[in-house]
Formats: sequence, C-alpha cells, structure tokens
Amino acid sequence: MTSNDMDDGAYIGLRSATLRYPLQPLQRRSIKADLTGLLKRGAKDARVTTRYVTALDAVTLDIRRGERVGLVGRNGAGKSSFLRLVAGVYLPQEGEVIRHGKEQAIFDIGIGFETDATGRENVFYRGLVMGMHPDKIRERADDIIAFADIGEFIDLPLRAYSSGMVVRLAFAISTFLEGDILLIDEVFGTGDLQFYNKAKARMMDLVDNAHIVCFASHDLPAIRDICNRCLWIHGGKVRMDGSAEEVTKAYEAAVVRGEI
Repeated sequence: MTSNDMDDGAYIGLRSATLRYPLQPLQRRSIKADLTGLLKRGAKDARVTTRYVTALDAVTLDIRRGERVGLVGRNGAGKSSFLRLVAGVYLPQEGEVIRHGKEQAIFDIGIGFETDATGRENVFYRGLVMGMHPDKIRERADDIIAFADIGEFIDLPLRAYSSGMVVRLAFAISTFLEGDILLIDEVFGTGDLQFYNKAKARMMDLVDNAHIVCFASHDLPAIRDICNRCLWIHGGKVRMDGSAEEVTKAYEAAVVRGEI
C-alpha cells in the first residue's frame, strides 16, 4: 500500500487471499475402532476426514478511493465470501487482506435480533452487535425508528412482526451507521413500494458519501447504474476485472450462451 492510498483515507488490498470453508466431517464408525480410540488418547483419528471447499482462490487486487465496484457471478461463485473477507468477518487461510478505513457492511441484516424483545429494545441490541457505542445508539434511536415507520409495533415483541416489518427495522438500523467503505450484499425488498423507494434513496445517499463501495448483486442494470468497476467472480477467482459496462455485458453474454 502506498502513502497516497493512506492519505486518501480508504483502501482495500488483497494479496493471494484464499478462503476455504470446512465441510461436515465424514466418519466411518465401528465399535472396535471406538474402543481402540479410547486407548490411544491424543492420537490422530484416522477415521475422520475433513473436506474443504475453496470460496476464494489466491485473489490479488487493489480497490482505491472513488471506486464503486460491482461483484457479479453465479450463486456460490464467491461474491459474498469476498465481501465478508473484506469486512473482517472471515480471515484468509492464505495470503493477506489490507484495509484502511472504517467498513459499513449491509448484509446478514437479521443477525442480532431478539424475537421476545420489542423493536425499540432491538434497536439497542442490534446496534451493540454492529459495534455502535451505546451513546451513539441512543442519539440515533429516534431517527432509526422514524425511518423504519412501523408505528406502534415498535413497542411490541419482534415475534409479532411480519417479515417485512423486520426487514424495515433491520434496514433502518444498518443504514444509520457511518463508514468510509460500504459493503452491500444483494438487494433486499420490503414488499412495500413506498418504503422501497425511501430505502433506495437512502442507499444512494450512502453510496454517494462512501469513499469505496463494493456491491454484490444479480441486478446487472443496478451494477451498471451504481458502479464504475466490476469484478466477475467465477469458481473463487476473478475471471474478469474492468468497467461495469464491459464486465456485466460479458457476463450476461456468457450466461445466455450457457458457458457458465
């Protein structure tokens, strides 16, 4: 990373970053083997074989201030893994991830909710899960609740909410964070056109104010509209890296031809 990257205040760098997920171990059991295992404590259990799937395979790239980077690819290609690696949710087994700037991640928006607690209480709980200071949560609680616009339900337990109400509340909390690096995984709907339009406007404000944006989506027109760069991820590797227009059209053509 250069001194210019540091001065710009936002930077992402991947250096041969590799991420693998362990699959459920396969076991072959027998009574004799179990008894033998008890007599050989500390010895490696040869009956257990752990398999891994590679989500990202030796990815190297730089993302700098001012870049709005779209991520396209089939389900399971590695888009979400890329975002979670950048966010620090996962650590690479090999290689390195360099980040300079504060991340704001908008994915897994349902995590951190207590179904027996009220919406108002969940604003506080989820804010804590997302790393917000208690004073900051209290300062912003009224604005978050007003944006969610779920009326008297805010003081009812979450188990009384429709799925759309939960999404509205989660979106309101998630988008009242601040960050230099904005990470977005897919586009989530609310089932409510009026709120969708308000949410879309809020998202565009976040995009405009962020120094770096990484946006994973199957909505190619949205990628072209928001992003100035695009990564086509396939099998955990970056298959193509270029302008949003160029990459999305190449990806679309490959899908139509049945090549992927």
